[in-house]
Amino acid sequence: MRLYNAELVSFDTIKLKTDNCSMDKLLKLKIRNGLTTLRVKEYYLNKDVLQITLNAFINIKEKSELILGKNKVSVNYYPLYKSDEFNKLYYYAGNLGYTYSSEETLFSLWSPIALSINLLIYDSGDPSLEEKPRRAQMKEYENGVWRCSIKENLDGYFYTYEINIDGIIREVIDPYTPTVGINGLRGAIINLNKSNPKNFEKDSPLKLNSLTDAIIYELSIRDMSTHPNSGIINRAKFLGLSEDNTYSNSNIRTGLSHVKELGITHVQLMPIFDFSHINSSEKYPLLYNWGYDPENYNSVEGIYATDPYNPYCRIQELKTLIYTFHKNNIGVNMDVVYNHVFNASKSNFENIFPKYYFRYNEDGCLSNGSGCGNDIASENPMVRKFIVDSVKFWAKEYHLDGFRFDLMGIHDLDTMNIIRDELYKINPYIIIYGEGWNLNTSLPEEKKATQKNFYKIPYIGHFNDFVRDSIKGSTFIPTDIGYASGKEDMENNIKICASGSINYNEHIKGMFQSPINTINYVSAHDNHTLWDKIELSCRDKDFEEKKYIHKLCNAIVLTSQGISFLHSGVEFCRTKNMDENSYKSPDIINWMDWDRKEKFIDVNNYYKGLIKLRKEHTAFKMNNADEIRKHLLFLENTPKNIVAFILKDHAQGDSWKDILVIYNPTKYVAEFNIPVGTWKMVVNRDIAGTDLINTIEGSKITVEGISTTVMYK
Repeated sequence: MRLYNAELVSFDTIKLKTDNCSMDKLLKLKIRNGLTTLRVKEYYLNKDVLQITLNAFINIKEKSELILGKNKVSVNYYPLYKSDEFNKLYYYAGNLGYTYSSEETLFSLWSPIALSINLLIYDSGDPSLEEKPRRAQMKEYENGVWRCSIKENLDGYFYTYEINIDGIIREVIDPYTPTVGINGLRGAIINLNKSNPKNFEKDSPLKLNSLTDAIIYELSIRDMSTHPNSGIINRAKFLGLSEDNTYSNSNIRTGLSHVKELGITHVQLMPIFDFSHINSSEKYPLLYNWGYDPENYNSVEGIYATDPYNPYCRIQELKTLIYTFHKNNIGVNMDVVYNHVFNASKSNFENIFPKYYFRYNEDGCLSNGSGCGNDIASENPMVRKFIVDSVKFWAKEYHLDGFRFDLMGIHDLDTMNIIRDELYKINPYIIIYGEGWNLNTSLPEEKKATQKNFYKIPYIGHFNDFVRDSIKGSTFIPTDIGYASGKEDMENNIKICASGSINYNEHIKGMFQSPINTINYVSAHDNHTLWDKIELSCRDKDFEEKKYIHKLCNAIVLTSQGISFLHSGVEFCRTKNMDENSYKSPDIINWMDWDRKEKFIDVNNYYKGLIKLRKEHTAFKMNNADEIRKHLLFLENTPKNIVAFILKDHAQGDSWKDILVIYNPTKYVAEFNIPVGTWKMVVNRDIAGTDLINTIEGSKITVEGISTTVMYK
């Protein structure tokens, strides 16, 4: 008789696989929990699966094994940690981390399986400096929470926990720490009230009439200022993007001044939480890294601070950046990466409570839907609590306007809905969206926060890859073309895009119920830039044609229903020299080339005009499907490949009665019938905005090749 795959499914029940099972042999089976031998209460055999009920609960602080002669098998506790029984016993709803005052600081850490925990207090945040810490023994209270209180003013000190699990002692960082020392290797004890820049308490997030008002501009703190002609003093720092009135040597606006000039409503900051120092050292910040490798979720990354050794500096300078944007009526969204960590086995989560924070496959290996070696188990109640607590902390402490969830499809639906509900209580104007890709993680399909399950998370937006690939061609086939670059028979796809990807009618069927569910975009930090994609897929086109294609792509995005999203630099045809995954490529690949803005100033001004048009006219920003079906009318009998529609009858209270939008992706001039009247043109293929370009009388129009035309009555 052999034993296989022993699993603890409740505190007194073990399931395992066995062969050649007999009662005589079962009577010789021993169950050892640490140094204690447990007796069997009853057996139940179903084919080759044996269920053993014990006469006592297993102590999860000790390892367990089954012994039958020379055959030994360890008991895997992972199934127990997924059970309601475990989570009812050990879920803790209170505060974790530390609570500071000038007289006393209370520390709390959740680890039901720890044998002992000590608080270590350091003078320095740099582990490379030799220092003997002060130790304070923590005591275990309710629900697996350990606590200790230090009755003195600890402001400015650093701390870690020394934790004993299974007799192995490790030094770990508090997952809840709000700031850290150099390279994120020790938590820092601070008075958060002292971290606010002047007047930050008067700051407040941006207020939207509707989520569809948002025009999101994704940027990297580093990329915006590292170019030698940026005119920015604090290059690659939070403060660099807080500097106003910066110009290149050709008198071209850069940095914050450029963002303001462009007119977007929100910036989306690529990772600003503390990410892996192995890939990007704060001591020697030369290596480039995007930061999608989390280390300390609640702390600010020090590579963007002018003094990463100073825990206050990180926070103050990020808050200064946010306050500066808010003063200029621009919201700030945070790119969050709760789906995986840099290294699961070495993570604080795993060292505080092994096999609780991550998902595992049936074979015992880590689930890897993220493609980064591990998947966070957001469905586990204390993992969910951490994520919810974390986003609430960022929203409250930093006055953030929105959150973009990296690989959101890894997360479970309940977690995402709780996040939305909790954040809405803090800020009813907050915007929540993410990548709802269906990834191969060990979570049932019906529980994933994917596009397919959008109706279960109705107030959350999804990056719309259908829009992206319909307009420019497949992201994953560099030479593939899309509607804007000349692919034929795409009219219905573009009508879906224009109508906000809702079910418009029996022929135009999108994937969503509401325009707030779709994040319309054609390029982001991942994959080729839009210009590089056009270069690769349109080799037969000349330079001017490529520019027109480029403008048409985001003209569709900015005149479609839904939420608009732009990749920084797309407005001046940003290139990364065909590098489609530049997460660790040098600055010369990733920086915003401000000389290029001068070269493509016509494209830049075109984007600026389209943004102005969208911001000033509510017809492009209807916030529900019924309004779209009522006010959006597609024209019939247009020439092949041309899509035209009217936003009619003062849609969403617009000051213009009727707005006519025409997309012509062909290189040919086209003439066709339009509703009779006097139409005032504000967008053609060269100029965009709200100023009059031309007046069209009658019932016919001629539109240029590779163009967008917008007119109004």
